[in-house]
Amino acid sequence: MNQLYIIGGVVVLAIFFFIGIYNGLIRRRNQAEEAWSDIEVQLKRRYDLIPNIIETVKGYAGHERETLDSVTMARTQAMGAQTADEHAKAENVLAGTLKTLFAVSENYPQLKANENFLELQRELSDTENKIQSARRFFNGVVRDYNIAIQSFPSSVVAGMFGFTRKELFDLSDTDVAQQPVKVQF
Repeated sequence: MNQLYIIGGVVVLAIFFFIGIYNGLIRRRNQAEEAWSDIEVQLKRRYDLIPNIIETVKGYAGHERETLDSVTMARTQAMGAQTADEHAKAENVLAGTLKTLFAVSENYPQLKANENFLELQRELSDTENKIQSARRFFNGVVRDYNIAIQSFPSSVVAGMFGFTRKELFDLSDTDVAQQPVKVQF
């Protein structure tokens, strides 16, 4: 009879242990999804600023059509990205085109002195900082989640319930981020 109680107690403890691991994995997965949502909010803010910047530059440097078109196309591609990897690639391209746009703006003193343009530049810079912060937070949460699903004994529970590894959002690995800005006239 005592052995039955001991076995029953061990089974109950094992069930609670299993439930604790499962709930911990759910919590970590939800934190990763929430952190990704924070990144998307900042990216949307950036996407909303870009048309205003383009219109302001167009008023002063309308003949820089190729640069303006490349920024618009990069923005469209970034907005259409679905996965973290697609977002990272598209964001690197967009960052490169924005660098080119701001390099071109250096050749227009009236544009550089325009209050609207300066405010848009400040807002974009602030947004870039917020994106970096959100990306660091997301990558930390994803790192912890990935460790949890790969570590024993939680890896057993993760495998049973289909928890899969999440990708980090890394903007610095692609070639575009490493290339210098090209300015053509």
